[in-house]
Amino acid sequence: MSTVVPRTKRARHPHDDAPDTAGDLERLASLPPGPERERLQQEIVRAWVPMAYRLAHRYRNRSESLEDLQQVAALGLVKAVDRYDPGRGCAFESYAVPTIVGELRRHFRDNLWDLHVPRRVQELRNKVRASRRELSLTLDRRSPTVAQIAEHTGLSEEDVQLGMEALESYRTLSLDSPYPHAEDAFTRADTLGDCEPGYDRVIYRESVKPRLRKLPERERRILYLRFFCDMSQSRIAAEVGISQMHVSRLISSTCQRIRREVEAEVTPSAPAGDAAPGVTGTRRG
Repeated sequence: MSTVVPRTKRARHPHDDAPDTAGDLERLASLPPGPERERLQQEIVRAWVPMAYRLAHRYRNRSESLEDLQQVAALGLVKAVDRYDPGRGCAFESYAVPTIVGELRRHFRDNLWDLHVPRRVQELRNKVRASRRELSLTLDRRSPTVAQIAEHTGLSEEDVQLGMEALESYRTLSLDSPYPHAEDAFTRADTLGDCEPGYDRVIYRESVKPRLRKLPERERRILYLRFFCDMSQSRIAAEVGISQMHVSRLISSTCQRIRREVEAEVTPSAPAGDAAPGVTGTRRG
């Protein structure tokens, strides 16, 4: 008949199934690097993994898969086991929990922002968000002002405004998402303007006008008949009384000259003898 030895009642542990690894942790601290230490470290990690997974479960509603969060928590647990020093008199659980939670928070801070935000701005965001939550409880649910948040946090108003802007940077909206209070599936992309080529045409025309006025009468008439009356070079030749080949040379040389003058006005540093970009052929006639 076996004798049952009564167990002494101990204080309730924050984690009911927390393993008793105090002896293993003290032994681990005394072992030099090597296979034996690695094997013992793995055993301790396996014993505490359920606690790490429970900590990860607290963050499950933050758009990250639970499996990924558990891996991050397990990494924090490995760091806690490796760095724990029993000689400081702190219980392992008291050391491991902040280490694992810190690893989870760093994961969210560094990896889950849709936009790249500097770490300082992320910290300002967290302070501003916490301050707004606390102040709203004392202001009858009213949103606190920038000055009130600055006084509450000890930050400057500029830093508070920067943190408030970062509140909108954690998640981005798709341009295909529906616009609020809009009908007929109106999306945010529908609010964006398109490139309007007509503006460029206005600029080109205004740049060319004074140069057209300076042309000799015959060249100005040829360009008018060709580009405004849409006449063929043969008809223009008959109208003006010169050959079709001469009309072709005049149109080409005149257009190139005007183009060079306009582009030289835009980029005055270009050497005088250089041809304008995109202009081919030689001046004849």
